[in-house]
Amino acid sequence: MGEILRGIGAVSGIGIAKAMVLSNDLTGHLAKYNAGTPDIESGKIEEAIKAASAELAHLKKAAKEAGQESQADIMDAHYAMVNDPGLIANMHGKIEQETAAPQAALAAAEEFASLFDSMPDPYLKERAADVRDVGRRLARLLLGTGHIDYGAEPIVLCAEEIEPSVAASMPEGQVFGIILGQGSITSHTVIIAKARGIPVVAGLGNALSSITDGTTLIVDGSAGQVLVEPTAEQVAEYQRKADAEAVERRLDSELAALAAVTLDGSKIQLAANVGSPSDMPMAVRQGAEGVGLFRSEFLFLGREVPPSEEEQFTAYKAVVEQCGRHLCVIRTMDIGGDKPLHYLNIQKEENPFLGWRAIRISLERPDLFITQLKAILRAGSFGKVAIMLPMIISATEITAARKCVEQAAAELAREGKTFASNVPVGIMVETPAAAVMAQQLAVECDFFSIGTNDLVQYTLAVDRGNPAVSSLYSHFHPAVLKLIENVIKAGHEYGIWVGMCGEMAGDPLAAPLLSAMGIDELSMSAPSIPRVKGVIRKLKNGQAREMLNQALIMKDAKAIRSLMAEYISRQ
Repeated sequence: MGEILRGIGAVSGIGIAKAMVLSNDLTGHLAKYNAGTPDIESGKIEEAIKAASAELAHLKKAAKEAGQESQADIMDAHYAMVNDPGLIANMHGKIEQETAAPQAALAAAEEFASLFDSMPDPYLKERAADVRDVGRRLARLLLGTGHIDYGAEPIVLCAEEIEPSVAASMPEGQVFGIILGQGSITSHTVIIAKARGIPVVAGLGNALSSITDGTTLIVDGSAGQVLVEPTAEQVAEYQRKADAEAVERRLDSELAALAAVTLDGSKIQLAANVGSPSDMPMAVRQGAEGVGLFRSEFLFLGREVPPSEEEQFTAYKAVVEQCGRHLCVIRTMDIGGDKPLHYLNIQKEENPFLGWRAIRISLERPDLFITQLKAILRAGSFGKVAIMLPMIISATEITAARKCVEQAAAELAREGKTFASNVPVGIMVETPAAAVMAQQLAVECDFFSIGTNDLVQYTLAVDRGNPAVSSLYSHFHPAVLKLIENVIKAGHEYGIWVGMCGEMAGDPLAAPLLSAMGIDELSMSAPSIPRVKGVIRKLKNGQAREMLNQALIMKDAKAIRSLMAEYISRQ
């Protein structure tokens, strides 16, 4: 029996093939590069930008022709990054300081990527990989190292990290699995792999170094493990599992057009979390009923000045229109000390996640807040829109924000612009203070959306990004479950709907507990929708309530997770 490596199951499924190890190390090539004068290097950068743009346009076209809309959208986003005026100016500025073109591309991309790296939101944090990908694409073109020879046999790609553009150019039908030293479930590489049905195990760390080219591997994305040099019996066993999962995936795809309704008639709306208009096509294909979280932060990052009302209006309108008859919930700017934006002039903070951020900035910077609210209200005239306020800890913040909404509407009326009136205003319940005070806050709100990522982190006093304590982070912790149930009860008591937009919303194991609590809406990454919907459609709320009652008297998050895994397996 071969060795078993354990990591994070990023994309479920079984893949069996021989390893192909990729390296991101450009050190040797950079050392051999002969730089010219700044003018020559600037000219090379411009040529590399043109070549990269052509490559990305080709990848986008090929993806669209293959029906891979999510991959096409990602390549479109990379195309925009390659041609971003700020990034280009940064590269030329470094060349003027006598930096060689490849190093300038890498350094400029790294500076932009660092903006995303420091963010608490895992979705936004992962966008750093996309910016670095753009820098490495340009560097490879400048160094002449861009081509990858995949050979002709089935393979499992192995790397510390695989850039999204490399994933997009993988030969169709040849890559049976991907294993990563780093990476997470929200990276664009994982999204591309998921769209193609390629199982992924990430977070293997140093264990990856034991794998060499040609090693036979079984990638089990469901269990988050990799079998190295498996026996013939193990190969046969996993092939049977792979065949069964293929049948299950076909059933999942058939769920897109169906509602998430339990066997006893309780409906839960399943919406999507998005960060830009380009995320919407996949959300629609996966059966999303609107947007439960539009992360507006993207519009504010990587720039010297804040986005104008018109820029924001255009982005919001594009998403609202694609929601059709469904609601689009737009979270106001969740930016702060952990995101060093030049136009905010925020002083360095000891703990920026607990500092001047989100609603605290919005209320102190009405020039930014009113502009954003005006753009949202205008977009509301093209569909259904709601405003969600982040990091709320008191009713006075909600009252102050509502006054700003009134001011934005009054300004639009004076300017003669069309806008939606009576737009719902709710809050993201992500602080323990908001969860504990849910009854008092419900009076001021039109809805709640529970942001479990920060709620879990703050409740358990666990930094999920710290490897030393991240194992303690779990949305199945009894304290977290009790807070969530309290929020849902309070919302319903005061006649408002309650949703959830954190990672817990997309966890199939959590769906029975949330359904039993009476959750009205779950918003998640688009690829998670079919599996969660499949679980909900098999539920009986009476049985789910029994599971919830059992979970609430348990003392351990792992035990609760095991309980739910066993329950789901019996469905």
